[in-house]
Amino acid sequence: MSSPVLGIMTLYLNEHRALEERSIYRRMILEGRKRGLDIYVFTPADVHSGGRQIEAMVYDEKNGWSREWRAFPDLIFDRCRIQRNHRFQQLLAFREKYGHLLFLNRPLRNKWTIHQTLSEQSAFRQHLPETILFQDMSDVNRMLKVSPLIYLKPINGTGGRGILRVERSSKEPSTVLVQGRDQKRRIITPRKVHLSRLGPLLQHWNMKDKYLVQKGIQLQLPNGRVHDYRMLVQKNGEGEWELTGCAGRMGAEKSVTSNLHGGGQAIAMQRLMKQWIPEEELREEVTATAAKFGIDVASFLEDTYGDLCELALDLAIDKSGQIYLLEVNPKPAREVFARIGERSIYYKAITQPLEYALWVYRNRPAQTVRKPPSPRPVTSKAARLKRGRRVK
Repeated sequence: MSSPVLGIMTLYLNEHRALEERSIYRRMILEGRKRGLDIYVFTPADVHSGGRQIEAMVYDEKNGWSREWRAFPDLIFDRCRIQRNHRFQQLLAFREKYGHLLFLNRPLRNKWTIHQTLSEQSAFRQHLPETILFQDMSDVNRMLKVSPLIYLKPINGTGGRGILRVERSSKEPSTVLVQGRDQKRRIITPRKVHLSRLGPLLQHWNMKDKYLVQKGIQLQLPNGRVHDYRMLVQKNGEGEWELTGCAGRMGAEKSVTSNLHGGGQAIAMQRLMKQWIPEEELREEVTATAAKFGIDVASFLEDTYGDLCELALDLAIDKSGQIYLLEVNPKPAREVFARIGERSIYYKAITQPLEYALWVYRNRPAQTVRKPPSPRPVTSKAARLKRGRRVK
């Protein structure tokens, strides 16, 4: 009996076929093999023009990475993150054409839609910072009257790109400090500007219908750096949501975000929280509440938008222990757990999707739509010439 096949679908980062998480995929392939799960990696660009086979990336310890033509997998694990180029358009076309196949996870909506959806539930509403969709500068000015600190976030941004922090001066109410990162994650030079000059400063960011205006939460540690928490919830080998782990993140100096790719530092959750909330009893209560909240959010979003297998939640916790959901990430990285030395959690973060894939395969409906047929193998032009076949 052949092994079930899992295809990890991702996107190339550039025209040289660079991959962002190649080392993670290598680990997944090796761990999958131990479990009787055959895994390969592919992108929508690797699908043959006939739509029947995939030029897959395969790995073994003897030969390393190589390519071979493979039939479509039994299951697809979608790891594709948003890009603003033709590769993302290829992804959208793939999802539309092959949406009938068995996916472990489906795409989520943008940050604004997710915020609105969660806001409809009273259990979640108290954990959501006040947020509006940017239309014009009146939205920014109105929020600054309510809160001395606000954040401007792209509705489709990832990794801290394009986020701005605007804070009103306590000594000069008509002056604000603007900090943030550009679309390439570079820290922009902090600027103090008069409120009347804020509009012109933000003009080139092209924000209409593309940005959120969000009430800020004071998260600066005594050293002046911002911090938050990355929680990972995943489906297990029985198809149930569970908490895999939660880690603290402290931003780089002068950074308005804590993202690791932006120079942030990973710190064990309890160690970081101890700097913020001295009372042990309150910390224990916050930890338990956060775990239940994460699983509840994941379950609700899956019920609303379709199959999911893992989610990362970026959480802020204020001095009183109130938990706020800053962002939901359906394509989470895992290295935060490796960086804090939590090897067992890191291992679990890598292997849980594989255990879940096996559960999905075993419990798939009897009438699961068949994969695209695989006729004769696709071969290279050189191979066909060698066989004496005419090349069209």
